Amino acid sequence: MRDLCRDSQAIFQAGVDAVRGEMLMRDSVSVDPQHLTLGEICVDRGSFDRIILIGAGKASGAMTVGFVKQIRDCERQWGRKLAPVEILGHVNVPQGCESIPEDIDWPDNLTLCAARPAGVNEPTEEAIRGTDRILALVREAGPRDLVVMLLSGGGSALLCRPVAGITLAEKLAVIQRLSGGGANITELNTVRKHLSEVKGGGLARARRGGEMVTMVLSDVLGDPLDLIASGPTVTDTSTREDALQVLAKFDPERSLPESIYKTLKSPTSSPNDEIEYPITVVGNNAVAVDAAGIQAESLGYNHVMQSARESEGPAEEVGVHLAEMTIEMLRRDQRQHRQDALITGGEPVVQLADASIRGKGGRNQQLVLAAYQRLLESNLSDAEWQRLVILSGGSDGEDGPTDAAGAYIDGEVHMRALQRGLSPQPFLDRNDAYRFFEQTGGLVITGPTGTNVCDIRVALVESTSPTSA
Repeated sequence: MRDLCRDSQAIFQAGVDAVRGEMLMRDSVSVDPQHLTLGEICVDRGSFDRIILIGAGKASGAMTVGFVKQIRDCERQWGRKLAPVEILGHVNVPQGCESIPEDIDWPDNLTLCAARPAGVNEPTEEAIRGTDRILALVREAGPRDLVVMLLSGGGSALLCRPVAGITLAEKLAVIQRLSGGGANITELNTVRKHLSEVKGGGLARARRGGEMVTMVLSDVLGDPLDLIASGPTVTDTSTREDALQVLAKFDPERSLPESIYKTLKSPTSSPNDEIEYPITVVGNNAVAVDAAGIQAESLGYNHVMQSARESEGPAEEVGVHLAEMTIEMLRRDQRQHRQDALITGGEPVVQLADASIRGKGGRNQQLVLAAYQRLLESNLSDAEWQRLVILSGGSDGEDGPTDAAGAYIDGEVHMRALQRGLSPQPFLDRNDAYRFFEQTGGLVITGPTGTNVCDIRVALVESTSPTSA
């Protein structure tokens, strides 16, 4: 029999590798004596003297490294025919993503700033200081400076400057209430944009003449540019009334600080003029899912792929559906289906249990644990348990406030759960999936990956029928 666990992780890893920030930049960036190419955007090389490189997000550090490497490679290729490109700037990254390779000719005035702790996807005072530096660079950029913004998921926390009258603690209270209540990314970023000086086009408004380009690694399904990292360089299509409607849903008792409501009820002081700076998307969840599918095919699996185009529902519901699809594959005619793979991408939400009982976990771990609960209800035989695996992981390597990217369930994890007398339901009820999979050996741990395009899920089934070999 195949090693399904190994195959599922290889398929997941192939999806992640296809959208790593450094690789995407090296595929998207080039410069010659006439042009600078940034994804689908072409800039006249004679139109700028310097590149002001700014950025924020979980993948922004890797994107910056890839950007600089590619520029330097092009300079070596062209030699004296290409004048060296001066680069300076500041990029806010998570802790652990600020290292610079020793083999790169790194610009003296380009900083990768560890602006938040690893595994804590919330704004910090350091992120605010870094954001102020980014704002200053954009405001001071002249007409012969090309501002290039490298943006990825996680940028909402790393690019943070609360509006006047709102403290960081008050903004954190809003984020925690919405996230804990199961708000999706659209709801969360709608509110964040109206409590920030840089989100919702605020950073672009700071540009006072000259060119500006944004390169995006999308972590929002369907790639709505005004929502990715809360759209710092995009015209905001939402209103403060929209933000108030979101709060009415998740804070019906109005227990959040009154300053939040006062700000959202006051007239906006920022113009909402249309912003026309060009933006290019260099990678997203669909690219990762496609690459995972190619890997599955290379391993001999009949595969079906699907990347969600909009926010998904609760992680538990997605997990149950994935389990049901796996059971369907498991019980197909084995003479026609020797090895099947279902690969999906998306980003569900989790409604958190009360803090008094809440455990440790993330949406992918919760999803797989819910899938396991559904598999248990199907009374699978011992042989059937050995023929399946379900894996779900965050492409960024961070699943909630844990060191795991996600989790998987297969026959071996199931047997360890039985041996330890562990039932999934209590762990589901208190959002404690991490401790369940920690005890059963089902955690997927990759470390920070240098990318962030939502989640990748892999379900594999193998036939044992001799006639299908």
